[in-house]
Amino acid sequence: MDIRYFIGVDISKATLDWAVFDGQTVVLQSQSANTEMGIKSTVKLFKALPGFTVATSVCCMEHTGIYNAHVLAHLAKLSLPLWLESSFQIKKAGGLQRGKTDAIDAVRIAYYAFRFRDQLRLWQPPRPVLQKLAALSALRQRLLVVRQQLQQPMTEQQGFIDAALQKQLMKSCQASLKALTTDLEKTDQQITQLIQTDERLKELFAWITSVPGIGSATATEVLVATDEFKTITDPKKLACHAGVAPFEYRSGSSVRGKTSVSQHARKRVKSLFHLGAMSAIRIKGELQDYYRRKVAEGKNKMLVLNAVRNKLIHRVCSVVHRQQKYDKNYVPLLA
Repeated sequence: MDIRYFIGVDISKATLDWAVFDGQTVVLQSQSANTEMGIKSTVKLFKALPGFTVATSVCCMEHTGIYNAHVLAHLAKLSLPLWLESSFQIKKAGGLQRGKTDAIDAVRIAYYAFRFRDQLRLWQPPRPVLQKLAALSALRQRLLVVRQQLQQPMTEQQGFIDAALQKQLMKSCQASLKALTTDLEKTDQQITQLIQTDERLKELFAWITSVPGIGSATATEVLVATDEFKTITDPKKLACHAGVAPFEYRSGSSVRGKTSVSQHARKRVKSLFHLGAMSAIRIKGELQDYYRRKVAEGKNKMLVLNAVRNKLIHRVCSVVHRQQKYDKNYVPLLA
């Protein structure tokens, strides 16, 4: 891909800072409102640049969640190549930095796109049904967190405070807990209905949930995180994304750190696979036997549990790759 203009965008809730780099110098800097009108006015400035074409340009920006919505939607309509990158990745690639403003950050993002143009990864919008599934999954998580924040203190303080006061406190939040539970049930129903009405999601969901230890919540989050297994298909990459892949930490003869997982991970996916692993070792079968055998050998329980999480991820990717439900008696064919 022959790129002439590298566009860096620093995104905030209210404004967008733009910088255009041509490989030698910054030829344009601008700020606009984070609205459709503001984006349109900036695109007009781009089109006025000498030799500007959509096919020979790329727009790089940090992944900032919902604040990306306007710029992604509008630029995708123009078929402008889009590159979404982790803010941490851009920051680390920039080396030692002094000073920080939105305008400077836009220039740094444009520089990043130019320097790493050989590693260009174009963003493709997920299907509308998957966007809706992601929104419902996020809502479900927020409802769970709020209910836990309300319910857990009530449970923990039981037996430590006056019984009459405990009863009064429970009665005071009973309506809220009931409403949250009702909202959770409705959200679960909407998620199930959405999956069942889409053939591709229904098929993937059936394969993933056939793996022992993998429930509907984990399957839903995996579908969202992998964009229906379009962006991540390798189990090792998914394990790394979920934060369960172990990495060595050593250098020369003096640094001998423990092999451990990275903290740069999608924490929600990691948490769900942890719950899945806890469930799997309670079910009679291969994973329970594996866990008990390794613990009996003296292995650290969390280390073994992490290995179980890895096994679950490999099994999920395997059933999707083979396009069939999990079979504990499956034997791979040898060439």
